[in-house]
Amino acid sequence: MHLIVPFAAPLPEEGRAAARTLARPVLAALRDRLVEQARDDGDEWSLSPPHERAWARAVGWAGADGALPFAAQAAAAAGIDTGDLAWARLTPVHWHLGTEQVSLVDPAQLALDETTSRALLEAVRPLFTGDGWRMDGWQMAWGETGAWYAAHESLAELPTASLDRVIGRNVDAWLGSNTAARPLRRLQAELQMLLHAHPLNSEREARGLLPVNSVWISGCGRSQPVAAGAEPVLEAGLRAPALAGDWAAWCKAFDAIEAGVLAELLARVERGDKVQLTLCGERGSVTLGGPQRRGFQRWWQRWGRTELSTWMETL
Repeated sequence: MHLIVPFAAPLPEEGRAAARTLARPVLAALRDRLVEQARDDGDEWSLSPPHERAWARAVGWAGADGALPFAAQAAAAAGIDTGDLAWARLTPVHWHLGTEQVSLVDPAQLALDETTSRALLEAVRPLFTGDGWRMDGWQMAWGETGAWYAAHESLAELPTASLDRVIGRNVDAWLGSNTAARPLRRLQAELQMLLHAHPLNSEREARGLLPVNSVWISGCGRSQPVAAGAEPVLEAGLRAPALAGDWAAWCKAFDAIEAGVLAELLARVERGDKVQLTLCGERGSVTLGGPQRRGFQRWWQRWGRTELSTWMETL
């Protein structure tokens, strides 16, 4: 079993302060019994966050920063025939215009229903597939209420920022300046103008709902195979509170993970099972695994070891 825990190490100081209040005895026990197998050191400005990089490494994917084919994988899981095309995920979103920046609201707050989602996709489809200056050969597909998919040759190696990098943050910092993305950004600008005037958005606002005024493009690339038996378990319980900056909820979620999947992992270790645990922050990750340490080895490893919270803050 390989368990990946995203957002396990907050980056903001208030999040770090909250994390220091946690005892985390199960995580400490796992750290004592397992060996550090790999470390991925990066920074918080990479397009692909550490948990996406860790997942890609585990299943044997290749790809540059921001060019891991999560869209093609998700599209296939939604029943779309991805073939050998290059795909992107188009997430319907709301860009909030503040006094100093435009920020991306968590798409979960849109509360989109299937009928509205499908209707909005049909409204923007002609921008991609119609006549005009735009490139030929686009295909569009609906996957679920919060995910549309587009296929085109230009998406094959196009680097884009993960949605997990952008939620709650200034979108300008993540749009990128890649020359290959310019036609797509022009399409996005047209799409925003179309959505701004769409009657469905007027109806949503009248009901007190946020309008869908843009899309976020991510996960570009061609489908790649997943190595047999290599797919990790992704524990997503920390994601929502971390992205919302709700550190009290994040602590509560970590306690639940301790009592749940981490306790299960520790039980497997004590049975002698082969396990891996990858803990991810916003900059990097560390993978623990291997056989259980013997008692003397555990004692020697603990001697002089960095305190758990300090160690986690390196991620």
